[in-house]
Amino acid sequence: MKEITEKPSSDINLRIARRVAGLRAEREMSLEALATRCNVSRSMISLIERGESSPTAVVLEKLAKGLGVTLASLFEDPREDASPLARRSEQLEWKDPQSGYLRRNVSPPHFRSPIQIVEVVFPPGASVAYEAGTRDTDIQQQIWMLEGSMEITIGGQQCSLHEGDCLAMREDQAVQYQNTTGKAARYVVVINSDF
Repeated sequence: MKEITEKPSSDINLRIARRVAGLRAEREMSLEALATRCNVSRSMISLIERGESSPTAVVLEKLAKGLGVTLASLFEDPREDASPLARRSEQLEWKDPQSGYLRRNVSPPHFRSPIQIVEVVFPPGASVAYEAGTRDTDIQQQIWMLEGSMEITIGGQQCSLHEGDCLAMREDQAVQYQNTTGKAARYVVVINSDF
């Protein structure tokens, strides 16, 4: 299996910090308003915005829902002058400090598009659960299993994904990802949203 290589987490935490603070400012939301909307403490959001915290995937997903964006969009700020080409060396990587899963934003950074592609390597025995929630826009995604297998539970319905399988879903239900095997799973997530 091809491994995703890790980059220093401090750079990624600073990118996330700038993006969360920028999105909150664009929406003219106070720390308190965002905390209430996404059920993350005001102090945690403040730490994240200062780049002093390594937030988990669950916390980032709550912030994304509270800000009305996808989790993948918390890593990059779209710009009009962005290149449509993403070289492998430019693709941002991030490791969830809780589960250890490693994600790589494959899509060109900063390029404005309703489609985002993310590659994930999910460690053996790892599990991540996201709460149900709604955003101001409809977000759909498809998960294409490249290697290994995963158990994905969407709104109480369990799906077993094996190499080559593809699952389509909407991001408006509780979702749990589990790798119950002794081998890392690698999959691609294609996200479609209109922001």
